Amino acid sequence: MNRSPLKLFGWVLALPLVASAALAHAAPTPAETRAIAKEAYIYSFSMLENYNTMYKQVGTPGGKEYVGGFGQFRHYAEAYTPDNHDVVTPNNDTPYSWAWLDLRAEPWVVSVPAVADKRYYVQQWVDLFTYNFAYIGSRATGNGAGTYMIAGPKWKGKTPPGIKKVFRSETDIVMTLTRTALNGPEDIEAVKAVQQGMKLQPLSSYVHKAPPPAAPAITFPPYDPAKARSHDFIGYFNFLLQFTQPPHPSEVALMKRFASIGIAPGKPFDAASLPPETLAAIDLGVKDAQEALAEKAKVTLSSNGLFGSRADMKNDYLTRAIAAQKGLYGNSLVEAWYGGYVGDGTQLQTIHFAKGQLPPARFFWSITLYTLTDRFLYANDLKRYSIGDRTKGLKRDADGGLTLYVGHKSPGPDKESNWLPAPDGKYSAVARIYGPSKAAMDGTWKLPPLTPVASK
Repeated sequence: MNRSPLKLFGWVLALPLVASAALAHAAPTPAETRAIAKEAYIYSFSMLENYNTMYKQVGTPGGKEYVGGFGQFRHYAEAYTPDNHDVVTPNNDTPYSWAWLDLRAEPWVVSVPAVADKRYYVQQWVDLFTYNFAYIGSRATGNGAGTYMIAGPKWKGKTPPGIKKVFRSETDIVMTLTRTALNGPEDIEAVKAVQQGMKLQPLSSYVHKAPPPAAPAITFPPYDPAKARSHDFIGYFNFLLQFTQPPHPSEVALMKRFASIGIAPGKPFDAASLPPETLAAIDLGVKDAQEALAEKAKVTLSSNGLFGSRADMKNDYLTRAIAAQKGLYGNSLVEAWYGGYVGDGTQLQTIHFAKGQLPPARFFWSITLYTLTDRFLYANDLKRYSIGDRTKGLKRDADGGLTLYVGHKSPGPDKESNWLPAPDGKYSAVARIYGPSKAAMDGTWKLPPLTPVASK
């Protein structure tokens, strides 16, 4: 890849004396700097979580998560296992297909095959802010074959014949996390057939014309989680902002405020060049933001209102950040409902669904268990990482209800069919309902609590 003329960390471009004087005159106070840094950290948090995945998948050729670059699907024709660390809180009911698109030069065309009526699939399209801006699949567009177009914020062309719908993104770079339901190991080949029927091509290829000039090559700054959680978050933020232009009308004033502490599209950031009092104020703002995130996380116990489009989220950046922290790339509520638990595997517990109160799903439901604090699947001898309505051998209660067991030790041979193994310590368990009913979406139906099993 070509090297960018700007470096995010370690290099500083000299500013003209007049510009420097103007900046100095307009510089915010330390208190203002602290407040702006807090706001910017919260705003950018989901973007940096997204960049962590993007860097692995398109910015690190040769890495195990590399998908092949922009415009390439990478399909996983098996469920996730504890060895896969592409993303936190992975869903292992539906094998994933990943792809990233660079929309700077031209739109891309997405083609999907006809999918059997009983098989659920969804292409969730996500922008750099982590807004879900488009859906293709069983719920949104049906299981029939179709051709769609993904266009960036600057595209002004005409829609060619054969395109069912154009989806517009606010950002130049987007990704899809595509899920295809897997109905057991014997179903792998059928899933592969669906995945291989999904195609991506630039618009010029679709209309059989010469491609436009290529966009400049991107030099990806290596992702360092320690930097992303410090004042150096600004370097990553500035890098990503160059792909989000022009700013959304509702954020023009916000971006001007951010610019007063050195946040701007493509601008280099070097903490060592800042006055000590400015850097100290930014550090305090980062700490304030992290404390705000921690407090918000404590009271965020449901996915309702957590994921969606910009219109759904209403520019609630703190909620957007918590969504990325708790479950990056979560579906919008109309597509999937999420809830869950935090428990301790040292104590065997039950989840009891009364008769008629099973999760109300149009497609299917599951509960997947993750280790804490890393939020990956828990390795166990049963190789059972989730449990739900498609789990073979699941036994109903005598009255038609359903009791599940969660814990480190087996509940006994007669109950192992309903056992979700857990580590000998803290865990989280995420419930997912695909195609949730109105009762799930409005809170009328509620997930039952974890209940300790009394010791004998």
